[in-house]
Amino acid sequence: MTDPHLDHLVYAVPDLLAGVAEFAARTGVTPAAGGSHPGGTANYLVGLGPDSYLEIIGPDPAADPAGRPRAFGLETLTEARLAAWAVHPDGIEETVRQARERGYDPGEVQPLSRLTPDGTLLAWRLTRRAEPAADGLVPFLIDWGRTSHPATSGLPQLGLVSFTATHPDPAAVRRDLAALGVSLDVTAGPAATLQARLDTPRGPLTLR
Repeated sequence: MTDPHLDHLVYAVPDLLAGVAEFAARTGVTPAAGGSHPGGTANYLVGLGPDSYLEIIGPDPAADPAGRPRAFGLETLTEARLAAWAVHPDGIEETVRQARERGYDPGEVQPLSRLTPDGTLLAWRLTRRAEPAADGLVPFLIDWGRTSHPATSGLPQLGLVSFTATHPDPAAVRRDLAALGVSLDVTAGPAATLQARLDTPRGPLTLR
């Protein structure tokens, strides 16, 4: 069962334009340009319903290639991977406080922004840790504030059939998820892996 607070999935690619082209070829849906972030990344988006979306993120083609971005492991990424996910809690500060009381630290709440292709500045707040918990299996928190949610901007759509994960120690991951008050089906496996099964015009597709 997908968490009702799911905000978006993060699909990291080493080459943004090539990754978007491959995604479009595999799904039959062309992602919409999202815009550029400070720090050298940019993204493209596909809606997963009225409240959530898939973010394809990679190095910004317009940025200085000497400054390899560090978000989501892009500085060493060699192939596309489902790297992280985000949830939008009812109150981000209160969720952080409660999670810390329960033994899990989501990180500090920090501001972030990006410019859309039409020049609109989108601003939000999210939690950041020095290292992603369980290789990205535990989500970060996001609060869009007064900014319109990207899923409401007329994105091309795909269906999210299921969202699951594997981990060598699923019980430890479940404890951290419970501290945040979010749910994810985590089963035992040899590696930490997120898996999203999508319904596309070209048939089912699983991203890992």
